[in-house]
Amino acid sequence: MLIGHYVHGLDDKKRLSIPSKWRSLLGKKVVMTSGLDKSLFVFSTKEWQKIAEKLSACSFTSQEARKFTRFFLANAFDADIDSMGRILIPQQLINFAELKDKIVLAGIYNRIEIWDDKIWEKYSAQNNQSADQVATKLCEIGIF
Repeated sequence: MLIGHYVHGLDDKKRLSIPSKWRSLLGKKVVMTSGLDKSLFVFSTKEWQKIAEKLSACSFTSQEARKFTRFFLANAFDADIDSMGRILIPQQLINFAELKDKIVLAGIYNRIEIWDDKIWEKYSAQNNQSADQVATKLCEIGIF
């Protein structure tokens, strides 16, 4: 289970260190793609396979399904975790997520989200203010 968050920096070669406690859960290869809310998503290859299968099962006659499938799958990249525990982030994804110097890696159970620290701080502040309301809605639909 991937939980917690860490702050790291991108090195000169656009590599990002994955926290050691997450590496054993991910394996030696991961898949990263454009995420939501200006973040990147990183999945183990096993998790990615599950998600890709669900997306490929969506009807191609649905315009919304086609749009999201293209967004998610066409922007995906395989990445090896090197011997130092780093992954190389493609420039396309760096641009998408507006990554600068400090990077936040957030463990979200079955994926890692990668955020620019300034965008993460802004998002977290907004999210923290609405957490009570969201919890109430989740309770109404039986999640809690």
